[in-house]
Amino acid sequence: MSAEILKIHPDEPEPDRVQYVASCLRTGKVVGMPTDTFYGLAVDPVNLRAVERIYEIKSRLKHKPLSLLVADVAQAYELSRDLGTNLDRLAERFWPGPLTVIVKASSRLPLRSTANTGNVALRVPDAAIPRAVVEAFGLPITATSANLAGTPECTNAACVRDQLADRIPLLVDGGPTGRSLPTTIVDLSEGEGVWRILREGAIPTYEIALVLQH
Repeated sequence: MSAEILKIHPDEPEPDRVQYVASCLRTGKVVGMPTDTFYGLAVDPVNLRAVERIYEIKSRLKHKPLSLLVADVAQAYELSRDLGTNLDRLAERFWPGPLTVIVKASSRLPLRSTANTGNVALRVPDAAIPRAVVEAFGLPITATSANLAGTPECTNAACVRDQLADRIPLLVDGGPTGRSLPTTIVDLSEGEGVWRILREGAIPTYEIALVLQH
């Protein structure tokens, strides 16, 4: 069985198509869609069967937590706890954008959704399609890259189709993504004032340091 391909306008997502994607997520389906960096695999993070399916599709190691896309900073607060001021400072400067922030997860998220780490990786994407889907769905969605483990990430729908078309039911074609670098990942989970960069990506380390050292 090959994935259904659904074209959605990258800048002005059609509401009926966005609602269709949200309805697929509600039934536990895995959906491939563009973000502002690479194409990702979206599921309902509270549906543990759907979360398990992502690991199966990607052949991904089970101890690796999945990152989540949120619509805004308020939604990030709902999913996290013990936050200091660093999230506010980073969000004000870099969200929406290619910054993933790791924080302690609130009890609203099942432990399995955090790969049993108790932490969650969040970002507000600078892309209209995933933000519209999150708003229509009413919950965050997962955003792990839509590729097989060990293969290059995809910046267009054709690449996802070639790797995963027989493994996912729906692929949103929103054209090429805007960037070819991954998100920068900053870990804030160790408490107030403590931060470290786990991966330098589209945002250089020195820009993060400038925001957090003042």
